[in-house]
Amino acid sequence: MGFGLWQQWGMSKANRAPEWDYLRRVSVRLIGSQERERFDVLLEREHYLHSARLGGPSLRYVAEVGGQWVALISFSGAAPHTKAREAAIGWTPRQRARRLGLVVNNSRFLVLPERQRYPNLASRVLGLALKQLNADWQAHWGHPVVMVESYVDESQYRGSCYRACGFKAVGLTAGYGRSSRDYYVEHGQPKQLYLRELRPRAMGVLRQGRLPADLAEHEEKISGPCPLRVSQLACLLEVFRQFKDRRRGHGLRHLQPFVLGCAALAMLMGAGGYEAFEDECRKLTQRQLRALGARPDPKTGRYRAPSDTTFVRVLNGLDAVEFDLCIGQWMMAQEISILQALAVDGKCLRGSARTDGKPLQLLSAVSHRLRLTVAQEPVAEKSNQIPALQPLLRKLPSAALEGSLITADALHCQQESARFITQELGADYLFGLKGNQSGMLERTQIQLPRKCFPPGT
Repeated sequence: MGFGLWQQWGMSKANRAPEWDYLRRVSVRLIGSQERERFDVLLEREHYLHSARLGGPSLRYVAEVGGQWVALISFSGAAPHTKAREAAIGWTPRQRARRLGLVVNNSRFLVLPERQRYPNLASRVLGLALKQLNADWQAHWGHPVVMVESYVDESQYRGSCYRACGFKAVGLTAGYGRSSRDYYVEHGQPKQLYLRELRPRAMGVLRQGRLPADLAEHEEKISGPCPLRVSQLACLLEVFRQFKDRRRGHGLRHLQPFVLGCAALAMLMGAGGYEAFEDECRKLTQRQLRALGARPDPKTGRYRAPSDTTFVRVLNGLDAVEFDLCIGQWMMAQEISILQALAVDGKCLRGSARTDGKPLQLLSAVSHRLRLTVAQEPVAEKSNQIPALQPLLRKLPSAALEGSLITADALHCQQESARFITQELGADYLFGLKGNQSGMLERTQIQLPRKCFPPGT
């Protein structure tokens, strides 16, 4: 190497040294709940899509250097159908419906403007996020992921950071985007689809006849279509006809029982918000939507799921407890298991009053898995929650309670309650233990290691 080239290389290396030091200090972590608002505001303001909306399960990461935010990146559920992706993987429509949850979408990626002077920052952040994505997704959503997709508008971005992290371009989209309503519109800007395998030969795994054992156990949980029969959905529609529709009668597209039925199904399929309700209901077939009472679109004749704004208008102001009770009772009538774990807890009704002037107290039974109230029992005047426990649990089918776990606070740590749950119901119990049972607490503290008890107990 000549002296001139050597000198030029040495100067280039010296100039890049600050960047290398900066990139080594980059760390990526999941945001905390208190940071969500800041995260969304930055995306709305700085991202070219001007939206922080994510559908279905999602994770949000922030990249930091010395405590300062330098980039934002989020992952959410994969697109329901993309021709380029289906051609690259080679799976069947049925396989896609059952295994789409194993694919996630890099839905948002933003390098903050004040940090854009570092050319390799984007690929560094993306690489660090991909290293921990599978473990984080499994911890938060209960199943692994094997592949990541990303859609890049190459009229604005070259996609260099994706290629640097092992993504492969597989084809262009058709140029349609999701509208704020219940349909897709053509925007005329096809995007390049990039795919990155998190597991060796992930595409081959997704298209093979049977998944490996570590993935097969999650296939039922992540399957897209609703597993309920049409006859069951028709029964669900009848359950919600009792609710009064508080909306104005002009220009209503969807009947209220239909919207409530869709909301109930979305909750059963794991949705935890209005936007997730809409995403889950889009998985319903035309027969399922018709069974739930959907009205056909006057232009296309097809049945459409409610939008997230429709769910907001219908569910706001609805009696949530009564809604939960209807779902729980319907599920038990259909012999759908929801009682593997049941929480018993009391609460006071605001604005209510008994003859003694005290607020009305209710003892509720709530499904742990679905967070649905399945039964309630009022607490009698001049009494407490303890006598109300047995009448509450007797309201539930004994067959559904057999083998389940019933949890309650320390107030219910009573021999009679424990005997009733184990001997009559055939269930198990988990009670809190406090000073109301001083003798039992003392014996327990002696028999168990000291580390089992926090300071002050």
